[in-house]
Amino acid sequence: MSEQQGLRPGAIDVTPLFSTPIARSLMADAAALNAQLRETIMAREKSHPTTQHSNLGGYQSSWDMEEWGGPALTKMLNQARTIATRLTSDRHGRPVTIPWKTNCWANINRSGHGNEFHAHPGSFWSGTYYVDDGGITKNPALGGELEFLDPRGIGPAMYAPNLAFAIPGGRSIGTGETVPPLAGMLILFPAWVYHQVRPYRGNATRISVAFNFSV
Repeated sequence: MSEQQGLRPGAIDVTPLFSTPIARSLMADAAALNAQLRETIMAREKSHPTTQHSNLGGYQSSWDMEEWGGPALTKMLNQARTIATRLTSDRHGRPVTIPWKTNCWANINRSGHGNEFHAHPGSFWSGTYYVDDGGITKNPALGGELEFLDPRGIGPAMYAPNLAFAIPGGRSIGTGETVPPLAGMLILFPAWVYHQVRPYRGNATRISVAFNFSV
């Protein structure tokens, strides 16, 4: 980065170095897509036992959902791969074409269920697609948010926890940021970012699909 480029006397130029991309996108035809995914996932819960990884209660399928998720899952994953490719370049900033290797699984959370903080080793991108937000969009008090930890750790908040940086995203230094679920929304993020799902406090069913892209 050039020290002189773009600078003017008296001006302040702030460059947010080492930013962490969190991408969100709404799927087209989400209602029809989600109806198919919901039917498939609920049937899977009845026929196969849950696995246990980061989930605190609730149901988590095996990581082979690409084999049984059907056309609706294929459509969602194709959109997610397109986004991942657009947001990935080589070290010179040039576009890349990557045949992403994928593993994915379904999550069902009911009242009191969530996921503890974790990351996804062995992947480049991770993501979540919301099939059913469990009513959280209409009532945010139901919880169930996806929370990302500051990858710099608590360090920036240790000395003066009441201070923050006066730039976009600067108020969450040393803490975290939350993203409320929304049915039909795709979220992609670097696989190394620690994240959790806060406990869901509703009486409905919160359904999502999680996935990893590796090379």
